[in-house]
Amino acid sequence: MRISTLLALVVVLTGGFLATAPTYATEDQSCHFLPVVDSTASLKHAQSVGVLYSENTVSTLQYLERYHSVALNGAKNAALDPRISDAFVSSSDPKLAIDWLMGSLQKQFTSVTVYDNLDALVKARPDVVVMLDTYSRLVTKRNSQFEARFVATFYDSNLQYIGKAEGFGEKALPSIWVHGKAAPEIAAQINQQRELQVNALKQFDTSLNALVTSSDTDRVASN
Repeated sequence: MRISTLLALVVVLTGGFLATAPTYATEDQSCHFLPVVDSTASLKHAQSVGVLYSENTVSTLQYLERYHSVALNGAKNAALDPRISDAFVSSSDPKLAIDWLMGSLQKQFTSVTVYDNLDALVKARPDVVVMLDTYSRLVTKRNSQFEARFVATFYDSNLQYIGKAEGFGEKALPSIWVHGKAAPEIAAQINQQRELQVNALKQFDTSLNALVTSSDTDRVASN
């Protein structure tokens, strides 16, 4: 790899300090309500769903937008191989996960609406409440670990716990700014971030489908 390309890559990764990953909050910390008892309700395709974003989700969306902005600016650096800059831009797409997750919910339920706060959601009285908790961390010059976690926690209209769907991925990325690596190899490493996110989202789809299917099975068995 040319020295100019190496320096350009370091500049992009150093710029990542502006997009420092948010601290991950546990479920108890990120959710504003907790179940008192488990709900006897089951999930049905015909239900309406009200979605709230957890603190993790809000912070992660802001973080990805900042990281994506850094990646877009880095793509303007003529010294950086376009395959590398494209990989950074693609892997930091702030809409990838949230659009996927909302699409997954829409495939399973009749209507899915995101609410700004719990009061607005309670007034709307959806059949099911979902706390959508997402967290992502991408590579920077100071961080070689990247991860993605997606959790949808389901509650009934009285905010009692029904179940959850989730997907998770985590991986350590070897140093990508050492001398001697070719641009395609670097780009392939960076692209692993998007691949990991997609794999975690596919896990989420499988988990969500199993949750809804198990509810259908339990309902039939009880009749």
